[in-house]
This record gives sequence, structure tokens and C-alpha cells, in this order.
Amino acid sequence: MKSSVAKETQLNSQAERSEASRVVSLQTSAREMLRCALLDGLAEAVKSLQENGYATLPGAFSPEEARALLQTIEGAEADSANFRRSQDVFAIRNLLGEIPQLREQLLTPRLREVLAVLFPGATPHLTKAIYFDKPAGSNWLVAWHQDVMISVDRRLYLPGYGPWSSKSGEVAVLPPQAILESIYTLRLHLDDCDETNGALRVVPRSHRQGIIPNKQHPAYTPQAVTCPVPAGGLMLMQPLTLHASNRSTSNRPRRVIHLEFSTAELPAGLQWRERLEAPLTSANYSS
Repeated sequence: MKSSVAKETQLNSQAERSEASRVVSLQTSAREMLRCALLDGLAEAVKSLQENGYATLPGAFSPEEARALLQTIEGAEADSANFRRSQDVFAIRNLLGEIPQLREQLLTPRLREVLAVLFPGATPHLTKAIYFDKPAGSNWLVAWHQDVMISVDRRLYLPGYGPWSSKSGEVAVLPPQAILESIYTLRLHLDDCDETNGALRVVPRSHRQGIIPNKQHPAYTPQAVTCPVPAGGLMLMQPLTLHASNRSTSNRPRRVIHLEFSTAELPAGLQWRERLEAPLTSANYSS
């Protein structure tokens, strides 16, 4: 009898180990399928980004990762001037300076993979990070524009740099076009976003026109398209892409983390105001 019980126990233990091994194998296969899908989508996205000045990449962040980011943001103490709230929008400027713990949450293996493809053979640095919360029914809209000003740590006389602006102690400048062309914007959507709750509208291939004077914008905007992005997805964009966003007509919020990366170095004596290194050495899918 004891021998029979021992044998049955041994068989059960083997079955449990086999089932555990099968589950681990399935999880590994699922991660690998996700990785392959992301890489395939990334290749197409980069092609679109280069040709059209924008692209979308769904599934860059999992629902759990997106929720964790929101929890960290909502738990932060909003006692700095960089936390700006009105009836129609809540924004946090210098986001990673204000909430440093977001850095590791954002630089996931998948985001590092995206950066490695965008900046092959180079290590980019973060140059700007902003959180935008456009609440349900927000009346806030953003007119057509290009992102042509960069945030820097001081004002200097430099050939090719200017005009300059200063607001609330923050210095910005229009740099040479080559600096703007070195930047890629990654907009991480924490909510499903479509035309009803403020998805960006962009003019394809407008980034190839250099800096477009405001009075010429109406000649380009009839070609505009809307860019819906699911929660956890990225919108990739070049700063010279002409873009805008409409008022919200939805009961859903639109919460976005806006990140800008570049490999460009500014002239001696001038530095990106929010510069943070973004090492890519952990570009794997172990998580």
C-alpha cells in the first residue's frame, strides 16, 4: 500500500512539473510572438515615420504597464510650478525631473528596442518629457503648428540659434534645422484615442518642407489625417510634421506622455534643459 501511495505521489509530482514546464513554455512563446509582432510593426512604423513624418505603433506598453504609469503620476505631489492645471487640461512639464521614478517605468525593454531602431548605432538622450491630460469634454484645442523650439538651460549668442524666448524662467530657442531633424517624438497613449477625444491630426510629408510659416499652413492642412492610437500604443513623429488637435466631444479622457529624444549635441556652453541619457543596453524582452 505504501509503495502504491508513493508511486502515485511521484506520478502527481511529475505531472505537476510537466504542467509547470508547459505553462512556462507557453509564456515564453507568447513573449516571443509579441516581440516578433512588435519588431514587424516597428519596421513598418519606421518606414512610415521617415516617409510621412509620423507613424503609430500599437502594443508598445501592456495594460499593466500603462496602469502603473498612471498610478505613479496620480500619486505624485503636485506642488511645483511644472504642474499646470486648468478646466480643460492638466499638464506636467519636465515630467521625469518632477517624477524621477517614471524613468525606469518608461524605459522598458520594448521602448529601448524602439529607440535602438530609431537611432541605430547610437545612444540617444531624452530632451523633453511632458504629461498631458485632456479630460472628457475638454474645450482645449491646439492649432496647427510644428514643434520648432527646443528647451535649453540658458540664453547664449550663437550663430544659427534664434529667436529666443523666456517664460516662467524657462528658456527656449529655435535651433538650426539639422537639430530639429535629429529629434524623434514618442507619444505614449494611456487611453484609447480617436477623433472624438483629441487624437492628433497631422499633414503627411510636411516634415520635408522645413519650417513652414504660419500664414502658409492653410495650404497644407486640407491633406490632414487623424491618427487614432489605442491605449499602450505609441505615436511616432518628427517635430517638423505639421500637427494639431481638436476639442474633445467624448466622455473619455486623453492622457499622453510626450517624450522627445535626440543624439544631437548642442554647441559648447549650451545644453538641453531636461537632458537625460537613455541607455539601450537592456534592449531585450525578458520582462
